[in-house]
Amino acid sequence: MTRILNITRNDAGQHEITDQHGKLVEGPFETNAAAWKALERLDSDSANRPPPRPKSDRQVLWGKPEKGKSKKQLRREQKIDARQQKQMKRDAHKAVGWVRDIASAKFDPQATRKFRDHKLGTFGAASEVKRIDPAAYLAEKAARGER
Repeated sequence: MTRILNITRNDAGQHEITDQHGKLVEGPFETNAAAWKALERLDSDSANRPPPRPKSDRQVLWGKPEKGKSKKQLRREQKIDARQQKQMKRDAHKAVGWVRDIASAKFDPQATRKFRDHKLGTFGAASEVKRIDPAAYLAEKAARGER
């Protein structure tokens, strides 16, 4: 004969597993989920299944684990890193000279520390090209004799 099991709530607000006659089978449980888990465990026990194996705390390694680096590989990587650091320092030192020689002469010939914009002008809505008076333009054009 099969047993009919229900999950009910008692007066204390906890969940219990009871049979069809209201007799306590297992419990009380703090949450409904814990009660259902116990009910599933009881159901699987009645079906003569082995209980589920507890999960271990070991992490699953996907693929092969990486091997540790040998002393030779570590020394080689340190040597390459040191060489790259030294080269970067050399390049940075050269860049400072380039900035002083070329960029400062190009953008700041009088060493006023301001960006030289008299050749470049301004662009966009603040541009002088955009503020042309049509009457003045046509008068200049007529004075030059253009049509």
